[in-house]
Amino acid sequence: MPRAFTPGVFCGFDAIASGVQSRPMKPTDLAFDTVRAVLWDGTSLKLLDQRRLPRETVYLDIPDAKAAADAIREMVVRGAPAIGITAAYGVVLAARRLPADTPDWLDVLGPDLERLAASRPTAVNLFWALARMKAVIGQGGADLPARLEAEARRIHEDDLADNRRMGELGAALMDPAEAVLTHCNTGSLATGGYGTALGVIRSAYGQQRIRKVYADETRPWLQGARLTAWELVQDGIPVDLICEGAAASLMRTGKIGWVVVGADRIAANGDTANKIGTYALAVLARHHGVRFMVVAPTSTIDMDTPDGAGIPIEERPVSEVLSLAGQPVAAEGAGAWNPAFDVTPAALIDAIVTEKGVVERPDRAKMTALMK
Repeated sequence: MPRAFTPGVFCGFDAIASGVQSRPMKPTDLAFDTVRAVLWDGTSLKLLDQRRLPRETVYLDIPDAKAAADAIREMVVRGAPAIGITAAYGVVLAARRLPADTPDWLDVLGPDLERLAASRPTAVNLFWALARMKAVIGQGGADLPARLEAEARRIHEDDLADNRRMGELGAALMDPAEAVLTHCNTGSLATGGYGTALGVIRSAYGQQRIRKVYADETRPWLQGARLTAWELVQDGIPVDLICEGAAASLMRTGKIGWVVVGADRIAANGDTANKIGTYALAVLARHHGVRFMVVAPTSTIDMDTPDGAGIPIEERPVSEVLSLAGQPVAAEGAGAWNPAFDVTPAALIDAIVTEKGVVERPDRAKMTALMK
């Protein structure tokens, strides 16, 4: 089980307290926020193996960039912000293995950058973080590993600060309601801490704007069942799990004030790619008069992609659909289609919440204004 926060320490774990510092913490920051998935202590990277939750809480040592890329690809770590943070530390680990007098850092580190970039295609935060690290590499110098570490720490630190800001902005949109519905996992497990959509939910619960959370199972990896429910239980926030197929009936009861989700990539017009099943929730929410909120940092916004049609959608192995925990669940000989993400049109989104502000009823002009 994660240990409790130490007041004044940015991430709350001794393993990273020495390296990742921020503003002094407020007492309210300590509530409903006890989970961390990415730990950096200045010398090593540890990742909470999310494939083994909720049965086991196990941190894996990540020794190099290849192991970081493998961890991203194999779902040890997932969630767009956490993937970007992990990749940044992966670059640090790669640089530390090289001699200080390496003549051309960019050429030598190129294969590691490519390996990390290929690990997941949809999460734009991955490429954003690698671009920041590449810019530092381009400056060269014997002290490059130290400067890369400082940049990775900054990415990690800024993510948590941004999440707290988004939590405040998103909660402010909510009128008191019995509950919200969320999909997949968008909390501390998916970020540097606090979470995007779950950050809003944490803030709303702390302000008594909601009394409980409903979480979709999120098939086929069951992130809602294994991760979101686990994370909320750790923080004492009431959560009920539902099958995806129950969402329409739940909305019909009038209990749900908002659907609150994250994003792995947001196009220039506000179309949003998120875990498969998000689009269906947006359609159901519009039909039932339930408002739909997307919460993501601006690093998730890809202004070079005009609309959702241009977002690459990762297709994962069909075995994830045809089996569960290694046991077949489908008729032998059946095929499967397993896209990991879908695209929700901007027209179905009531608000996109970022650390820079809120875009209501998003369109291209509003997204352009935000990013300026």
